[in-house]
Amino acid sequence: MTGLHEQIRAFAADESGATAIEYGLIAALVAVGMLLALTTFGGSVKAMFEYISSRSAEELDNAA
Repeated sequence: MTGLHEQIRAFAADESGATAIEYGLIAALVAVGMLLALTTFGGSVKAMFEYISSRSAEELDNAA
């Protein structure tokens, strides 16, 4: 009977599963944050890169 009692006590003290769940929740939270940021700022970032691209092309054409 003491073997079963020791196994139950060891199972209750084991926190490796809880740590894995915590890391999974943190990763999910980071992913949600990235999605929100990309959704919010995606259009303005795209417009900025398009502006830089067009200005660079104009300058290269003027230099040639």
